[in-house]
Amino acid sequence: MFFIFLTDGMNPFYQNIASFPTAIYTFLLAICVLYWLVAVLGWIDIDVLDFDPPEAEGNLDINTSHNHSTADALAGLMLRFGLTGVPVTVIVSLISLFGWLICYYLVHFLFAFIPHGLLHWLAGVPIFFAALYGAVLITAQVIKPLRSFFQKTEQNTQKRVLGQTAVVRTSRVDENFGEATLADGGAGLILKVRASAGESFAHGDRVVLLEYLPDDNAYRVISEADFSS
Repeated sequence: MFFIFLTDGMNPFYQNIASFPTAIYTFLLAICVLYWLVAVLGWIDIDVLDFDPPEAEGNLDINTSHNHSTADALAGLMLRFGLTGVPVTVIVSLISLFGWLICYYLVHFLFAFIPHGLLHWLAGVPIFFAALYGAVLITAQVIKPLRSFFQKTEQNTQKRVLGQTAVVRTSRVDENFGEATLADGGAGLILKVRASAGESFAHGDRVVLLEYLPDDNAYRVISEADFSS
């Protein structure tokens, strides 16, 4: 079925996805696909980009405070647009996908009426930001039904996994990095895990989930042998 991408009729498609501004979203979408492939292999944490947003009741005026970090400012913007409650990697992936689709069709239909050259570049700037704004709004709506799912899943998981044995799926587990797979009778759970300071585990090691670390959204683990003794 992929032979259609090699036909001459697909040339406008290739031109659109490789030209400004669609090329930016094409690159971001490719990075997201590569990220998910690497995450599935267990080389990086699935929620490596996650950070805690500020409280909704707090001051979200990120322009008037000089004490906000870049992460705080970004978290405030995400909260303002309703981009919370699901992993940041999911949000970024959806924005990249919807931004790519919107930008592609805007370029496809509008560039036919714009002369080639500098005007294409000048028109590409507002098209890029229009696609970004549209993608953010669509993503905010798409993730609404997902919030309760992620919240309930996390709460239920915390209650039933403590004291159970999991298997390290990443290349290592230390105090800053690591994931483990817990057999739950189904497809299995992939959990962020952390070792105590000075300890580390390798891929395939069996560890016991000892306590939940809310600040890291992870579980502290010890070896199965240490837990048994």
